[in-house]
Amino acid sequence: MSRRIASLEGQAGGPLFDRLPRGVRLTPAGHALHGHAVGVLERLARAERELAAIHAGRGGTLRTGAFSTANISLVPAALRALAAARPDVEVIAAEGRSHSSIRHLADGALDLAVVSDYPSGLPTAEGVTTTPLCEDELLVALHRDHPSAGRDPVDLCELRDESWIQDAPPDGHTTLTQVCARAGFTPRRTVRIAEWTGKFGHVAAGLGVALVPSPASWAVPAELVLRGLGDLAPRRTVHVALPDHPLSAALLLRDLLRETARHDGLADGAPRL
Repeated sequence: MSRRIASLEGQAGGPLFDRLPRGVRLTPAGHALHGHAVGVLERLARAERELAAIHAGRGGTLRTGAFSTANISLVPAALRALAAARPDVEVIAAEGRSHSSIRHLADGALDLAVVSDYPSGLPTAEGVTTTPLCEDELLVALHRDHPSAGRDPVDLCELRDESWIQDAPPDGHTTLTQVCARAGFTPRRTVRIAEWTGKFGHVAAGLGVALVPSPASWAVPAELVLRGLGDLAPRRTVHVALPDHPLSAALLLRDLLRETARHDGLADGAPRL
């Protein structure tokens, strides 16, 4: 003990104890160091408790990412259920394309991501595991007064002269060109609109038609209808992506996303509007 005290005093730069005939007492430097030591030990204990709560899913921060149409209904409904089950968990939600969400998950910037294999395949990364969440059929959005609005499914060839409202992915790969090619034609004209509100606005104005993933049906304006494309309908799979060592709260959110998908019937396609 004496050697340890001597070593500590050497590191502190001076005596920490007054040696008395009966015992010792702290010097002013000893009192100062004792105060700091108590504070450090308390912070370490709080950190240990906080980490234990995070791993048990009872607190901490959960960072999530999802593509745009998943954020219309699927993800918000699951996050609402998570807030009810784990009110101490703070959620930070972000929106982005599936490839960027997978990259952020691999880099440790996200704890869970909802991704899809549309339009250019399912992205992968080392240390990230994906599991299927639901199957999703892409529908065509038409104005209610469109000549094909009363048919379901719609013959895609009936839309060969339409303008198509769509986003332009970074790699130029589009499902629209593929599905139209299977029907035997090339889209006459495409209008490049990225946001779904803009796409719906153009279709509502009678300026064209658009392919719409079924989760987006919850945000379709009343002026529009969604119709299937029969055997030509494009389909995609929505996945939940997690790191190899996920947080407990992330596992709970994964389960809530599955329940939400089943409840909303996404695996069977959204109801036609």
